Amino acid sequence: MNRNPVNLTKKDFDILVIGGGIYGACMVWEAASRGLSVALIERGDFCSATSANSLKIIHGGLRYLQHGDFKRMRESIAERKILMRIAPHLVHPLPVLVPTYGWGMKGKPILSLALAINDGVSCDRNIGLDPQKYLPNGRTISRSQCLELAPGLNPDGLTGAAIFYDAQVYNSERLPLAFIQSAVGAGAIVANYVEATGLLCEGRQVRGVRARDRLSGNEFEIGARTTIATCGPWVDLLRQWLGGSAPVMPLAKAINLITRPLFSDYAVGLSSRPPSRDPRAPLDRSSRLLFVAPWRGKSIVGTAYFPCDRPPDTLRATPGEIQQLLDDINRAYSPARLTLGDVSFVHCGLLPSTGIDPHNREPAIAQHPYVSNMGYDGLYCAVGVKYTTARHVAVKTIDRVFRGWGELPVPSKSAFTPLEGGQIDRFEAFVQGVRRPETVAEDTMRELIYHYGTAVPQLLHEAGTTPDGDRILDAQVRHAIRAEMAVQLSDTVVRRTGLGSLGHPGKAPLERCARVMGRELGWTDREIQTQLQQVEAIYNLNLDDRSEQDDRETLANSTI
Repeated sequence: MNRNPVNLTKKDFDILVIGGGIYGACMVWEAASRGLSVALIERGDFCSATSANSLKIIHGGLRYLQHGDFKRMRESIAERKILMRIAPHLVHPLPVLVPTYGWGMKGKPILSLALAINDGVSCDRNIGLDPQKYLPNGRTISRSQCLELAPGLNPDGLTGAAIFYDAQVYNSERLPLAFIQSAVGAGAIVANYVEATGLLCEGRQVRGVRARDRLSGNEFEIGARTTIATCGPWVDLLRQWLGGSAPVMPLAKAINLITRPLFSDYAVGLSSRPPSRDPRAPLDRSSRLLFVAPWRGKSIVGTAYFPCDRPPDTLRATPGEIQQLLDDINRAYSPARLTLGDVSFVHCGLLPSTGIDPHNREPAIAQHPYVSNMGYDGLYCAVGVKYTTARHVAVKTIDRVFRGWGELPVPSKSAFTPLEGGQIDRFEAFVQGVRRPETVAEDTMRELIYHYGTAVPQLLHEAGTTPDGDRILDAQVRHAIRAEMAVQLSDTVVRRTGLGSLGHPGKAPLERCARVMGRELGWTDREIQTQLQQVEAIYNLNLDDRSEQDDRETLANSTI
């Protein structure tokens, strides 16, 4: 997968996708897999903005039961199954524990009924799947069993817990990359760090975009029969280009934290009720469910939502907002005792909102994706909400494009076609079948497989006959550049290798990555230092300074 923006100008495409998050990645693969000529451009790196802000949970839609929304449940259940099938190296089962209290809506009888309904609605969830992806029926457990699995929970009124099964994506940045790589394998032309700067319009017909290569500064035009914008919070730019006012779509800031581990085997749902507030205070939130999910030896804590009225490019999570989320978790689970010093990484992204919920004064997150042509032919704007159902939205959108052309849609095959790295029938058999050099530990080998899937043998070959940790890291960096379009140090450290996705990887590994990239890309010593400084800024959280009056005292956003 080589970066050559010139290829974007050599022909007019059937479809041009703007935005390389999970929705754009699914869109370009859906179009390419149906035989269309397709291109994708992304103003930053692939999956470097909102899609990177994730609890890593691939939801089966259990929460939709409270609204009786069985249609959305079935969609989520189906997409969870599909992702485990087409990306078996990246998506794995995850048990979830929710404590039960009293006899009301949070009690064991109600949740037992919910689990039974969920099992009925998802009765086909395991059919045709690898046994490693098997999701057992939900169940309830006793109070003592609950405290054994999650010691330290508030015992007052505790009656036990409900346990159900969802899935977790091991690397939420590599899953979109796998979609994009698969699209490239099917003939798509893609480029990161290429920014759309305007639309090419003939009356009410969109013919493509004006674009700029943010690395070279070159400007050019990309022609397309249909343009699909999957640019998330940047969608209001399209409205401006079309002469409309902006902003139109309310946005909510979503924050997740990487912290020291709190629970090892289960994701735990915690009910947090803030302390009583002055009735004149602007925020008076009721109890809400927070999740603590185990991930690669750490915990992911979230999600907190805050109103946002600033441009997406200036998005920052402030120390005060992070502290508020920590306070909520500590109230919900007092043994956590999380402090700002326990935060190793911060994810911050923007989601579509429907405004402020009058009941809890928090942003109300939009519940449904939408696809609109904004009144123009040859243009669609797809705004999604859930990471899990992005492929489903892509299928529906490409179907709509075909119908807009007056053609019958070519049937989708993305639900059964393995993604790049995912050509694995039986995951555990594959793990055992990959030859492990004596110098590579078993846990290291499994981690590599969880990142790269079927590309691991080639990666080990590149690392040499007796690879050690440094040689494997060097091979990962070279692979990121040669096969995965990494062009900045942050691309490799945060989104390709996963080296820096848990927090600062350490000075020595970071400098080693920079030197390898420097040799591959011809960087000068000064350019290497600039790249190192840019990555250091990602981890420069300024957590000790609580002032929020100056942007210099806000957190560097890890997802922009």
